[in-house]
Amino acid sequence: MLRRLIFCLSLASVAAAQQLDVDPRLFTVLAAINAAGFDAELDSPNNHPLRQAVRDYVAKKNPAVLPELRRFFADHRQANSAQELSQYISFALSTRNVPEFEYRFSETELPPDVAKLAGFERLITRFHREVSMDDFYKQNEAAFETARQRYQQPASQMMSDVNGYMRNPGINTLGRTFRVYVDLLGSPNQIHYRNYQDDFYVVVTPSADPQVDYLRNAYFKFMIDPLTLKYAEDLNQKRGLIDYAQASAALDDHYKADFLLLAGASLSKAIEARLARASERTQLIDAALKEGYVLAPAFAELLPDYEKQEQSLRLYFPELIKGINLRKESKRLEAVDFVKTKPVRKARVVDTPAPAPPQLTGVAKSIDDADVLIEKRELPPARELLLAVLKETDDKKWHGRAYFGLARIATLQRDPETGFKLFETTLETSPEGSIQAWAHYYLGRLSELSNSPDDATRHFDTALATPGISPKTRSLVEQALAGAKKKRQ
Repeated sequence: MLRRLIFCLSLASVAAAQQLDVDPRLFTVLAAINAAGFDAELDSPNNHPLRQAVRDYVAKKNPAVLPELRRFFADHRQANSAQELSQYISFALSTRNVPEFEYRFSETELPPDVAKLAGFERLITRFHREVSMDDFYKQNEAAFETARQRYQQPASQMMSDVNGYMRNPGINTLGRTFRVYVDLLGSPNQIHYRNYQDDFYVVVTPSADPQVDYLRNAYFKFMIDPLTLKYAEDLNQKRGLIDYAQASAALDDHYKADFLLLAGASLSKAIEARLARASERTQLIDAALKEGYVLAPAFAELLPDYEKQEQSLRLYFPELIKGINLRKESKRLEAVDFVKTKPVRKARVVDTPAPAPPQLTGVAKSIDDADVLIEKRELPPARELLLAVLKETDDKKWHGRAYFGLARIATLQRDPETGFKLFETTLETSPEGSIQAWAHYYLGRLSELSNSPDDATRHFDTALATPGISPKTRSLVEQALAGAKKKRQ
């Protein structure tokens, strides 16, 4: 029996290594939405550095498809950033053949959230080619390998533990596959599950620690769901126990509606407890029961008998079902005091202190000092500093910053005509993206004041399409554009 267990563990470790990877489809799609306006949790210390690197790379390339891509992203915003990211993960996993991004399924078989993104496949194909994503991918292979290796040992150990316990010789079961993709470009501390036909996917985003607990939950689901479907008739004889689960405020609704899912999740909780230290098992089962996994205690009490015999769990599962005593479980469940809220588990966030800002000198210091004076509304000395910058250097970068400051001063001094000309002069210096976006924003506002709504809308649109626009600027411009469109109507 020990020899068989060692055989299962070794095969599981090899299989885990083959199924853990970084996926080019996901990488390209998430690079595109980052460039198009996906700014969720950009300030989190758990972001991978590659997220900012790819945003800078795309901004420098400035592909022709970018304005259209931004409009598409804006038209498909979701209620929250997790849902927003989720739909594009679904899209990536439903395609093949990068850079063509052809759908793997027929139109009628597409997941609902992917069907709503119709037309994105054409944009992402253009994006991939116009920014040369293959080149960027190859340049950063070392980062991908480091991220993959970070999950390699804990994921392999997790799969080995589960496969060893279930006596499963490998992670490909009856033609089904389990794949884990480490995504480096999404907002951090997330994990996404997908089950498309015979493929089960898990996508993990950057976090301070590998999210192995969530991987284990996904792997249990992959392994156990086929068992509950195969023995659905036997399980449904115990279906009356689902009524007790309705009283749990913490249990997800899909478990309250589907007894097979509830039974599978309860078995997962029971096995997880059996794999834990003996001193922790009772506490884990009690917590699972109070969350609403009503069969967890029954399975936990029956699993020791499974452990003493030689069959795999796949073959022994009917015996577990037979061992569930409805009368005993009903009596147990009548006394349960379910928790009122669902426990929240979050990936650890490292509080990284910000580096000290560099000491500014020369024209850089003059520009910074002028910006501070403008915020304080000390406009005459700020103007003198900026005029001095124009004399001290011929560098267009600093001229752009100086003209931008002078334009702001003019508008604050209620001289919109001078301000308008100076913002236009700012743009003539080809300043960095953030200054371009701000200049167009102000030009849009001044156009509104001069009763030129068409010009205002044009400037706001141009600001939104500017590479390097900050999330704060984007939010202001979007509000201004919505107001301008309303006035035109």
